[in-house]
Amino acid sequence: MFDRLSSKFSSIFSRFSSGSRITEQSLDEALGKVRDALLEADVPFEVIESFTQEIRQEVIGQKLINSMKPAELLVKIVHDKMVTFLGGASTSGFSFQFPATIMVLGLQGSGKTTTLGKLALMFKEQAEARGKKRHIMVASVDYYRPAAIDQLEILAKKAGVLFYRSQETDPVAAAIDIKAYAKKELVDVLLLDTAGRLHIDETLLGELKKIDTAVNPNYKILVLDGMIGQESLAVAKAFDTSVGFMGALLTKMDSDTRGGVAFAFRYALKKPILFAATGEKLEDLQPFRPERMASRIMGMGDLQTLFEQAEKKIKLQDQERLSRSMSKGFTLDDFAATMSMMNSLGSLSSITKYLPGNLGLKVTPEQGEVLEKEMKKFKAIMSSMTPKERMIPSLLDGSRKKRIAQGAGVTPTDVNTLLARFEQIKQYATLMRKMGKHGS
Repeated sequence: MFDRLSSKFSSIFSRFSSGSRITEQSLDEALGKVRDALLEADVPFEVIESFTQEIRQEVIGQKLINSMKPAELLVKIVHDKMVTFLGGASTSGFSFQFPATIMVLGLQGSGKTTTLGKLALMFKEQAEARGKKRHIMVASVDYYRPAAIDQLEILAKKAGVLFYRSQETDPVAAAIDIKAYAKKELVDVLLLDTAGRLHIDETLLGELKKIDTAVNPNYKILVLDGMIGQESLAVAKAFDTSVGFMGALLTKMDSDTRGGVAFAFRYALKKPILFAATGEKLEDLQPFRPERMASRIMGMGDLQTLFEQAEKKIKLQDQERLSRSMSKGFTLDDFAATMSMMNSLGSLSSITKYLPGNLGLKVTPEQGEVLEKEMKKFKAIMSSMTPKERMIPSLLDGSRKKRIAQGAGVTPTDVNTLLARFEQIKQYATLMRKMGKHGS
């Protein structure tokens, strides 16, 4: 998400050192590069002009040109303006009021049906985290694509939520039937999938208006394909004019999307982006937080989201075990457990996207594939060891390494590479332990 834009912005502002002055010439050069980066990201021209003009006015208003104030203030101004354009701090962490009926809109191919499964799982997990049980049901009135209804039923089973298939054949009648069934079953959250088309047409919008009137949903969410760019804004405006909606959910944000629609959506529609889908799995859905997204675009990283994902995806006992290992002594078993935990967070290239750009830890997808293959080798090697060998690696002489390599289907060199990596991690763990003792 925003990878290209992030790399562009990082390079633009990295040239400003902490003590450098901001001149009119350096400001013009920086804003020119900002324009180019946003144009490449498929942001509409009028949005770009408004964004850069607001930055210029802020810089002049604060009298930063030729002042002795550090240039980081310029970066802060750009960051704050970006937060505003992405939606502002007020849109972060939007909460729904339940019971509720949520109608999901969008074009065919935008990922709308899969989005229902993701939202259902999210609502379910949010309730479970608070020790509650929420009755969630998904249903569809997309009779133009019968396979979409079958797909939704499969997704409901994966998410562990209710699914209802109306026997009505008219979409409006089916919507009324679904709402009545949800009320009878005391459903807390009804997620209603609607029909999409390959493009906006009056028949589609007319049908959606009738369903909207019949069901009277508490919330309407528009699903937009994050890869389409400016075209998504035209789609959003058409839906808003005819049916209306309260916010958007962007899909395919894990792909090579340029990010233009996300940057311009709030400015153009005056509505928030609520969520971003960052993968194909049901759990790959995140609240859209403008402050964090702005930090990522500026190359500042987003460690908070990474930590939240770790807390969510890594079992508490595994976290506690790693903490104990770091404080008492790190073994190959702990190394194996650490790799498993990393896998649960996603690919290495996806994890490093959350890290600040100046850490120099960016991993391309190709490099990530190489590292992940190496990690698979390491797992096979450790599985070929005895428990005692994993506990005391110093036992591994030449003959043992040869036996382990044969069992894992690798070479003795691969075993040595694993042990070298392990020693590096072990030294880091020892250093962290010493720092902890010193700090206490």
